[in-house]
Amino acid sequence: MGEAILARLLDQQKALPALTRATALRPERRQALAERYGILTTEDNREAVSGAEIVLLAVKPQTLPEVLPALRGAISPEALVLSVMAGVPIATLRSGLEHEAIIRAIPNLPVEIGQGVTVWAATPQVTGAQRELAADLLGALGRERQVADERQVDMAAALSGTAPAFSFLILESLVDAGVHLGFTRQVAEELILHGLSGSLAYAEQAGKHAAELRSLVTSPAGVSADALYTLEKGGLRTVLADGVWAAYRRILELGRGKTKT
Repeated sequence: MGEAILARLLDQQKALPALTRATALRPERRQALAERYGILTTEDNREAVSGAEIVLLAVKPQTLPEVLPALRGAISPEALVLSVMAGVPIATLRSGLEHEAIIRAIPNLPVEIGQGVTVWAATPQVTGAQRELAADLLGALGRERQVADERQVDMAAALSGTAPAFSFLILESLVDAGVHLGFTRQVAEELILHGLSGSLAYAEQAGKHAAELRSLVTSPAGVSADALYTLEKGGLRTVLADGVWAAYRRILELGRGKTKT
């Protein structure tokens, strides 16, 4: 996610390569980033944040205990810290960094093509100018929405954050069904990709409730009616809801520092 955000901001000229620094533990990773984006790289986190106006934290939550001590007190008080780590609450970042101006954001995969959605919350110490800057940067990744309650950031991580994984699983399943019907995988994938993307684009433009849209394409005793009956009988709604709740519980676990064994 960190590289996806970096690539998009550089592509949209929201960041300048000569003024951008990134860290990575592995030398080959640092070299790849430097060559691909023309940015400065280092293995020293304190060096990377020295004099920075914005500090992007995009490490895995499990590695945060190793990262925070090295950064404590190293970030300029005037700098803005932007975290995209799932589950890590602002309180943990504030105490670990000894820093007050923090924004916690949850983007999703489509930010890489400027079609993402990012939900974010800010501490009271984030200035109006910094909020405008954050909205501009996150807006370059797609849609952005600021919320007052940090809990909604975790909720977004469980909902929009998992949307790509859910979408890809549905895509894969429907393509497999198309192959089973007799299409080649290429044709089945084309039909489903355009069928899904076109339907979602229509839903966005129509501005109607999802149930109303569904009723428009579900004739009594028709093909879609039979198909939807089978899906409902199989508990599709419940399974999807359970998936979102499972993601939400895992996000809260990450916030408590719980790792899976």
